Amino acid sequence: MWFGPSPQNLLGCTEPLGLKAVPVEAWKDMLDLVNCKVLSIVKSDDVDAYLLSESSMFVWPHKLILKTCGTTTLLSGLPRLLEIAALYGGFPKSAAPPSGGISVAAAPYRVFYSRKNFLFPDRQRGPHRSWRDEVKAMDQLFLGGSAYMIGKMNGEHWYLYLTEPYTMLTPPASPKPETQTKVLRVPEEMNAVRSGYEHDETLEILMTDLDEENAKQFYLDHASAVAEARHRKLEQENNDHFDVFSNTSSDMSDAGSDGDQLPPELTTEGHALGTVVTESCGLADVYPASKYPGSRIDSYLFTPCGYSANGVIPSPDGGSTHYFTVHVTPEPHCSYASFETNVPQLKGRDTADIVNHVVDIFKPGRFSVTLFEAKPSLDKATPAGNTDEVEDLKMLQRRAARRDAKMEHIKGYRRIDRIVHDLDGYDLVFRYYERNDWKGGAPRIGEHAL
Repeated sequence: MWFGPSPQNLLGCTEPLGLKAVPVEAWKDMLDLVNCKVLSIVKSDDVDAYLLSESSMFVWPHKLILKTCGTTTLLSGLPRLLEIAALYGGFPKSAAPPSGGISVAAAPYRVFYSRKNFLFPDRQRGPHRSWRDEVKAMDQLFLGGSAYMIGKMNGEHWYLYLTEPYTMLTPPASPKPETQTKVLRVPEEMNAVRSGYEHDETLEILMTDLDEENAKQFYLDHASAVAEARHRKLEQENNDHFDVFSNTSSDMSDAGSDGDQLPPELTTEGHALGTVVTESCGLADVYPASKYPGSRIDSYLFTPCGYSANGVIPSPDGGSTHYFTVHVTPEPHCSYASFETNVPQLKGRDTADIVNHVVDIFKPGRFSVTLFEAKPSLDKATPAGNTDEVEDLKMLQRRAARRDAKMEHIKGYRRIDRIVHDLDGYDLVFRYYERNDWKGGAPRIGEHAL
């Protein structure tokens, strides 16, 4: 969800905090409605990464990403989120929509909501029992929303709801005469949201039917055995005692506020074993600190199994900090893993390279890849634009074509579907793959009440 400039920004404040000014307790209150708890927080200059009991939340001054799983109720927290942005984030207040029992709300610049088809739709709680109910809940908050289903109704598919730029809130059914719904407009001199939006891209890999041997890495017993083996090896090499739980996450030595002293919430066994898993399974090598200085990973291993991780990746050119996040449910009857990142391809690794790396960790029976990219601005898309900008656009198009060709050949897999959508401001490519030796099973029929 994107918001416009905060009042601090409009007033020329050198440190516009916006959503980062929101107290942690206010976020915890909102997350209670979603049925999530905060495990730990990694803070940086321009993004705070929250590791949750059910996935992750990333907070920038003008943008928030909330990713949940299981039987959480993400949309139940949305009205409160809009209220928090108005009360604590400093964004212009609008009349509250007729949903959620809130008094005020901030109109976001743009809203995105997406998910894969549920493995167990009958276990979900409202408003997540069907896509139709979810769309209805979103329409009660926002005007001009569009809903899409991408993929096979009787197979793997992906849902997307997005609003138009400069989102308008749904007005109350009987507004008071003195209440006026305000539309947030970004002043021409403030390009923080617009420039970030134009360079926005997200890669999402959703995997099911994980190889059982690979999935064992995400069980407490397996990680404990790996930790003990490392402990014994280091003792032998150093002839000294080594506490395997002395570190909590990859390259987190600067996470604390007092030099090398880590905050108490990052010294639990779950975080320590999460770090062991991060390093042993290969996720620490997706964006290694040796190539991405300042990157940090906060990870957690649940009991008896399950894993979550947030990665914070500073931009090499001093721009906005990027992220990646991973969540794993390894049980054979419902095995699932997700990987998501917004590290730009021009600054990061090639898309096919990332997909091959991640898929090799889990070896799923089937998986989908969604690449969501903002389109170039109009001045770069027209011949009348600056010559250098036109050449840059041509270069981007050539790179996109090469990247598209590489995505046709993921080692050990056959590509089943490729669906391209030309959306308002974004290009979306959805791909679905099956492992060459995967026997499959009965197709999962689309959810009831689409």
